[in-house]
Amino acid sequence: MSIIVENISKFYGKQKALNNISFSLKKGEICGFLGPNGAGKSTMMKIITGYLTDFTGTAIIENFDIKKAPLEAKKRIGYLPEHNPLYPDMYIQEYLMYVARLYHTLYPENRTKEIMELTGLLPETGKKIGQLSKGYKQRVGLAQALIHNPDILILDEPMTGLDPNQLEEVRHLITYISKEKTVMLSTHVMQEVKAICDRIIIINKGNLVADYYKNQLNLNKQESLCIEIRFAPNCNTQWLADLENMIIQQTEMNTFRIETSSNYDPRILLFNLAAEHHCPIIELKIKEKNLEELFHSLTSS
Repeated sequence: MSIIVENISKFYGKQKALNNISFSLKKGEICGFLGPNGAGKSTMMKIITGYLTDFTGTAIIENFDIKKAPLEAKKRIGYLPEHNPLYPDMYIQEYLMYVARLYHTLYPENRTKEIMELTGLLPETGKKIGQLSKGYKQRVGLAQALIHNPDILILDEPMTGLDPNQLEEVRHLITYISKEKTVMLSTHVMQEVKAICDRIIIINKGNLVADYYKNQLNLNKQESLCIEIRFAPNCNTQWLADLENMIIQQTEMNTFRIETSSNYDPRILLFNLAAEHHCPIIELKIKEKNLEELFHSLTSS
């Protein structure tokens, strides 16, 4: 395993930020680390990267305990924090060369050019970091996290400030580099989680509330069956009120949301009753629970 987290708890004074969290990640995984603001995501990432040391439990990075062998563990980690710390008065290439030398990277000049090409920074070579857009500053932060070719990438809100084209580029980049690395990323952009992550971990109020591989995550499996039905204009739909054992809510003109228990499918009944009442159905579909709804259901309490 690339990352092993066992029974980690963290207090800020009397406030518990993390409560006995355990999980492990293996090489090649892209893990979406999700939770509402204040859930403890950034705290956990700071612990894994060795930035915070005052915690209980164990964090193992590529077989190195982050407390007992912090330098060996940190060598294997690339970290992009939520608030991307950069030197605005340095040129991009100058800054990345500086970071490469801090890591004692072989052939730092060649590696800097290679990583600038990989992250799409070459067109901005002549600019100082302070002159860059927020999206390009994020690319510089990603480049510094990658420059020493780490085994593990910890990315805290890496999509912040990126336009749609940049989002697509960074998504492809993360997917590409994950083939040989472990990637753990925190984000509020659920579309990105669905697009690139194969593992989803959700924490809420410092507690781990979900840990799924995406191919095991059956979002259709729910306690109730939800159907959306839309009728032709000017239909008399008062007969819906007579249906039993269903929760019926009108969502817009001629459109209704109908919920039943998961083991009862009312679609045949609805078709027959609609025909009987001369009420043509324009559209009928099962409303699948999406990742946003799952996130809300697990973190709203």
